[in-house]
Amino acid sequence: MSKLALLGGDPVRTMPFPAYEVIGDEEKKAVQEVLDSGVLSRYLGSWHPDFYGGPVVQAFEREWSEKFGVKHSIAVNSCTSGLYAAVGAVGAGPGDEIIVSPYTMAASATAPVIFNAVPVFADIDPKTYTLSAETIAPKITPRTKAIIVVHIFGQAADMDGIMALARSKGIAVIEDCAQVPFATYKGRPVGALGDVGVFSFNYHKHVHTGEGGMCTSENDELAERIRLIRNHAEAVVRDKGTANLVNMVGFNFRLGEIEAAIGRCQLRKGGDLIARRKANVRILEKKLAGVPGLSMPVVGAGGDHVYYVHALDFDEEAAGISRDLFVKAVSAELPATRLREHEGPLMGAGYTRPLYLSPMFQTMTAYGNVQCPFKCPHYKGQVSYAAGECPNAERAHYSRVITHEMMRPPMTEADLSDVAAAFHKVAQHRGELTDFARSGA
Repeated sequence: MSKLALLGGDPVRTMPFPAYEVIGDEEKKAVQEVLDSGVLSRYLGSWHPDFYGGPVVQAFEREWSEKFGVKHSIAVNSCTSGLYAAVGAVGAGPGDEIIVSPYTMAASATAPVIFNAVPVFADIDPKTYTLSAETIAPKITPRTKAIIVVHIFGQAADMDGIMALARSKGIAVIEDCAQVPFATYKGRPVGALGDVGVFSFNYHKHVHTGEGGMCTSENDELAERIRLIRNHAEAVVRDKGTANLVNMVGFNFRLGEIEAAIGRCQLRKGGDLIARRKANVRILEKKLAGVPGLSMPVVGAGGDHVYYVHALDFDEEAAGISRDLFVKAVSAELPATRLREHEGPLMGAGYTRPLYLSPMFQTMTAYGNVQCPFKCPHYKGQVSYAAGECPNAERAHYSRVITHEMMRPPMTEADLSDVAAAFHKVAQHRGELTDFARSGA
């Protein structure tokens, strides 16, 4: 192959990859119908028939429940909002601890802080990057109120073990399903396995409404508490007759009619979009075979993978080159994706820095200048956010994980061949990269 682009050669490809565009005529028609109705939202923040929102929002909730076989679905304006509402609904508060993942988007770990509970980080499984019963168990204390399990990259955590552990301790389980819509675990829909599931409809998710989210639950009381927190709980509880006022401080987490209309269309096409992702990954993984040090995603026992991203494992020793330099060289061979040109090739070394290393946790600063909730007088525990707290997460981020999005529809087999060609080209020239690194260039 020709000289590496990073070293001055021609790249494998310069033409941008096709955009992931999932909004079509169906969504445009549905939005126009909402606009023609004149009802863009119908929430009232008081105990009234419109407390639960407009007809399109409620239809979206019913259809989500039917699709995934859950009793309750509650639409919210983001997955972040849904996580906040879920933490409030399970009754978390000052003095409580909530076990969270260090290797995820920040909201999964900061949601406890909203209700003055303390996040406690459990390490991830080194193969699936999710929490497991084995990593959670040592972190449980008498103060543990809940576990937020993040189904990361597109697959579920091993929920049987986690649920058995949680039930034995009387601990609530919240599933962060932002990256796993339509995934299953042992034949059951993800999001219906714990006490509350929370999904994301952010613009770069599998199905999206621009912004938005959905909470799911089989528990009548939890579902109603989420609805209250979503819509100004404190203004509603008296007239509604709500007796349990714990965390009944409401927010405005309401989804509008336009987003719900888009969501109903996205729900109908989601299965096909997921199937196309899976097909593309099967094709790409065959083409990537033989790249030294590169391993394909491990799918946990009984699980399914819907590939929010394609998370690869890189063994620097086997490859004879650092992960970061390998990624830099592969990225130089490939173009950006249309509509996301400013991001460059959709590929990264690692995912998120382990969250406990971020300023909030390193300084234990959230509310006021007295370090609440971490050093709140009500909190009788002692939490550590020191480097080394979760070695699997740190190893994954700093030396092993490669993530990329260049397998989403409408990527064709020819597009996938270019992606694979870039990996193979760099692998064949990795000796030159080693010299390049030694030279300090």
